[in-house]
Amino acid sequence: MDIANEVRPGANRFVSGANILQDLPKYLTDFEKIIIITGEISWKIFNDYYQKELPYPVFPYDGSASDEDAARLAKEIGRADMVIAIGGGRVADTAKLTAELLDCELTTIPTLISNCAPYTPVAAVYHPDHTFKRMGFFKRAPYLCLVDWQFLLTTPKDYLIAGIGDTVAKWYEIEGITRRLPAEKQTAFIRLGIASAKEILTILLADARAAVTSLEEQTISVAFGRITDTIIALAGEVGGFAVSFGRTAGAHAIHNGLSFLPATHSKLHGMKVAYGVLVQLSYTNDFAEIDQLLPFYHDLQLPTKLADINVYEYNQEILQPVTDFAASSIEFFKLIDPEITSEKTFVAMDNLEKYIAKNV
Repeated sequence: MDIANEVRPGANRFVSGANILQDLPKYLTDFEKIIIITGEISWKIFNDYYQKELPYPVFPYDGSASDEDAARLAKEIGRADMVIAIGGGRVADTAKLTAELLDCELTTIPTLISNCAPYTPVAAVYHPDHTFKRMGFFKRAPYLCLVDWQFLLTTPKDYLIAGIGDTVAKWYEIEGITRRLPAEKQTAFIRLGIASAKEILTILLADARAAVTSLEEQTISVAFGRITDTIIALAGEVGGFAVSFGRTAGAHAIHNGLSFLPATHSKLHGMKVAYGVLVQLSYTNDFAEIDQLLPFYHDLQLPTKLADINVYEYNQEILQPVTDFAASSIEFFKLIDPEITSEKTFVAMDNLEKYIAKNV
């Protein structure tokens, strides 16, 4: 059994729309022992919106999304039928780890439009020092994912933009992985993953600016709802359908490598993934595609160079922790090029810097 390569699209139940959180207790009537995992800021934002007291114990996570914190939480909780994750991606991933240890169901309530973590049975697991550790795969997908568009108008603009950046990678990573896969080896689900990723990119390019404007104006528009559901749910379907062909490749490998540069820690996940998209395209010599993306990146202020993610000076030695990890056997850049090396990864990053400098 290889759970990482089973088709598992996402949450058992997905509900989105305006003000749907008001029905939260109705979704939980089948469960007795319910607990909440959240963060300090997430919990405050939720309570400011929900304004009703929930009769469930609350357990704060430590911000790391680590095995160690999940073990601590599981020990403190003891037993539960349902874990509710209220927060962003790291809260959701911590709750997945904890629910797996407790062998119970999970409900996710995202407080940010920033990634697909609330929807998938997959987690990015970190060490306690916030360096990347592994991808985690779980027996259960979330039982329920509640995406309240009205509530999510509280998303800070930079988080929405980071979510857009993270989701752009869905097309470029699956295209990079499958471009060398013969048509006869593309299963029905791989083809569905490719089609889903292509439609995701179409939605992002068409609706992202309008969705950001809706957030700024605090109004729910068709574009805002569509972008919200795309970032949180549709993005998760790509890897759910195409499994290892549709999860992560060069863009996320660069993100994970950047976790070894402390200066980048303050930059949001999706911002670093968006930068990683450009590195991957540089690696595959797809500079025409970079040209197509740059106006979109500039419009949304997505990062195009190392300085945009707080790396103001670089050379091969400075970037070696990044390139060594991104090109390592435990990462997925190798799906783009099985012969990848740290040296070739550095060359791609260096070529991107030079290309962007010439095209400012």
